[in-house]
Amino acid sequence: MDARVSLKERTVYVDLDGTLIHSDLLWETLFLAARQCPRLLVKLPFWLSQGKARLKAELARNVSFDASALPYRQEVIDELRALKAQGRRIVLATGSNERLAHAVAVHLGLFDAVLASNDEVNLTSTRKLARIEAEAGVDGYDYYGNSHEDICLLENAAEATVVAPDRSAGRWQRRTGSHLIGHEKGRLKAAIKSFRPHQWTKNVLVFVPMILTHEFLNLEMVLSALLAFVSFSAAASSVYIVNDLLDLEADRRHKTKRYRPFASGRLSIPTGLKMAFGLMALACATAVLLPVGYAIVLAGYMIATTAYSFALKRMLLIDVMTLAFLYTTRIIAGAEATGVGTSFWLLSFSIFFFLSLALVKRYTELQDHGTGADRSTTGRGYVDADLETIGQMGMSSGFAAVLVLALYINSPEVAVHYAIPYLVWPLCPMVLYIISRIWVLARRDQMHEDPVVFILQDWRSQMVMGLGGLMFLGAVYV
Repeated sequence: MDARVSLKERTVYVDLDGTLIHSDLLWETLFLAARQCPRLLVKLPFWLSQGKARLKAELARNVSFDASALPYRQEVIDELRALKAQGRRIVLATGSNERLAHAVAVHLGLFDAVLASNDEVNLTSTRKLARIEAEAGVDGYDYYGNSHEDICLLENAAEATVVAPDRSAGRWQRRTGSHLIGHEKGRLKAAIKSFRPHQWTKNVLVFVPMILTHEFLNLEMVLSALLAFVSFSAAASSVYIVNDLLDLEADRRHKTKRYRPFASGRLSIPTGLKMAFGLMALACATAVLLPVGYAIVLAGYMIATTAYSFALKRMLLIDVMTLAFLYTTRIIAGAEATGVGTSFWLLSFSIFFFLSLALVKRYTELQDHGTGADRSTTGRGYVDADLETIGQMGMSSGFAAVLVLALYINSPEVAVHYAIPYLVWPLCPMVLYIISRIWVLARRDQMHEDPVVFILQDWRSQMVMGLGGLMFLGAVYV
């Protein structure tokens, strides 16, 4: 047989998970189920007891799946398109369930046929090899794969292509010198980015109670506050990772969030779970060194954030009130860690102030989705018609925070704590300036999506906060 004819008649079989896409559809559908219908999670052990094929089938049946939102490997698709142009027959051969595999095939329009798992057969490794060899016959086949389960298929292929291999497939590729497409790089950088270290600036709120009680020179309290900062930062990063995993599909539709490590596929879902558990272990280990009250507050924070990730974030207004509560919880945690207590005035100011900032966050997100945004596209409980209402609520809440601050400054408590109480009065116009500026920028569509981080990184806000700090010290010590 002519070599060119033999090559043209040889079918190209392409693996899906980790090869055609950066991710794995079993993990993808698990987290889709957790987001779309959390009660399905209690059925997972029963399905798994009946075999992995049944688990995949039930998840595929019970989730709403959008093949266009997956993180495809463009270099693989480009190579397959070139082969298609040469007249090659291309088959998607995957261990993923057939419902999902057919959706991918329809979306890409590249494949002549699909081989996939069904309710009874988990089409991976040697089972996939037997199916392909039976179909390919004497002409043999070419294969694209990426993992240790693909090695038996790569070894028996006439021409093997290894895509971003795992450790075992990588060793096989280096030993055989097979064609290689891509390899995962920058995982450490992506892992650090997934922690969202810039968000740790929010956790400086744990220092607020200590500062307001003028104990910032007490080394024991400073150490306790530092431990609380580390603990809260680790706990928050753990939650951010879980939140990203639950929001994969929504993030991939967002103009900037689609570049996040998990949404883009630079980090796998199992890697994210390992990091989340590790960070939570660090948070708990650090909490052991602090008073029991702090551990109780941290536990409450974790329960609230878990509820927020799974359900509350999609509830109209409940989501922003929860965010305001979570910000305020950091202040309560700082008070419990240092043993200084909190006041009615501080908690009242915090709730109004952080509610305003939470509404800024929702306002900017809704702006990004533009005209026609609805609950399905925003992933929240808001539609485009809510934009003006959110803005009015946010500004009103911010001004209410300034009013609480003014009433506090005029209260008898201030005369007890400050030598010259009137030096604290300029804090009112300063906070008013910060709130007003944030909302002006938000309406101009110039606001960072997280206003708390914006305040802590914006040089104008930093100058105002620095000047306010000097006036605070002057009121205490002058």
